[in-house]
Amino acid sequence: MRSPGARTRRRLPASRNPERVALYLSAITLAELSAGVTAARTPDDQAARLRRLQWVESSFAPIPFDAEAARFYAQIYARVRAEGRKPRRRLADLQIASIAGAHRWPLVTRNPADFTGLESLVELIAV
Repeated sequence: MRSPGARTRRRLPASRNPERVALYLSAITLAELSAGVTAARTPDDQAARLRRLQWVESSFAPIPFDAEAARFYAQIYARVRAEGRKPRRRLADLQIASIAGAHRWPLVTRNPADFTGLESLVELIAV
């Protein structure tokens, strides 16, 4: 995995010692970014999204949704249902959380609201 750059690391809380912490990207996130390129409404937006995708692809090695993550997903799925919500509508977000949870890694996100209710299963770090 290549270093994702100083700007990304500066957004992490100081307590995480951003110069020493490894950052990973889920294959699910890579899929979302890839789909976002095709969903762009204008050529300028598409070009910007493509540049972001290319930077991400060159900066991170994607972590797959593997058997461990699939097993952890069951816990996340149960938690979401217990709170009266529909897990299928949040499939990608819950798979991302499952990858982090299976590895016992914190989940660094710009969208912490996407993971509401999962804090007892996965540590969330909002940036």
